[in-house]
Amino acid sequence: MKMTGHLGKMVTTLDAKSESAVQYQLPLDNELILLNPYIGKKIKLHYSGEIHCIECGRKSSKSYNQGFCFPCFKSLAKCDMCIMKPETCHYEEGTCRQPEWGEEFCLQDHYVYLANSSGIKVGITRGTQIPTRWIDQGATEALPIFKVANRLLSGKVEVAIKNHVSDRTDWRKMLKAKAEHIDLAEKRDELIKLAEKELKSIESKFDKDKIQLLDEKQIQINFPVEHYPEKVKSLNFDKTAEVEGMLQGIKGQYLILDVGVINIRKFAGYLIDFSA
Repeated sequence: MKMTGHLGKMVTTLDAKSESAVQYQLPLDNELILLNPYIGKKIKLHYSGEIHCIECGRKSSKSYNQGFCFPCFKSLAKCDMCIMKPETCHYEEGTCRQPEWGEEFCLQDHYVYLANSSGIKVGITRGTQIPTRWIDQGATEALPIFKVANRLLSGKVEVAIKNHVSDRTDWRKMLKAKAEHIDLAEKRDELIKLAEKELKSIESKFDKDKIQLLDEKQIQINFPVEHYPEKVKSLNFDKTAEVEGMLQGIKGQYLILDVGVINIRKFAGYLIDFSA
């Protein structure tokens, strides 16, 4: 089969009936290609040299922030630095680039969680992004630990926790093997005790009902990977227009091929031909 279109972030579904296995679909404009059946088979992605902004459709010579043209990158609230650092959310200061967007996406319940992808990490996500956020990070285990009233507050709680644990994923380590099991509930209790002073300081400044400690079950996620690479070689459409090889697995937003790995999300908006 062969299809042409602009890449988008892979669409994922956690199939509880199949031992929590992740199903992946590759977006090419309005079409979705189910990728799982192609694992163990040869695929090819050829980059045409064209990039179009995933927001406005404008042709761009370069992609910013995983798919935006420069004007959108500079003007959209979803591209602001506070998205990367939620503790700096400035909606209440009246300086949000798009207040209506902020009301819809930032002023809603968020979750602070622990995840295990390349080891334990802390992170935040909107409730609507569970479990998508964990899948995109390649986490094989995850546990929500706090439910909070908005993005700013989730960022403050995350900062308190990350003083004692990483908030980053080692993507190379994540792609080389399945992470060893971690009892995240046990780690949650340890971290809350370590961050007790910082958490109490945050709680003292907000209504009690805005920060809720959770007692959830640890979630398991299985990725469709037949073979992990011994060495992780990163493939890049900006350097090599054609990527062809045996699809050995999919994890996070990465295709794992026998010739290297490629981060599909990084190249959102790139016009490609896909064949398999």
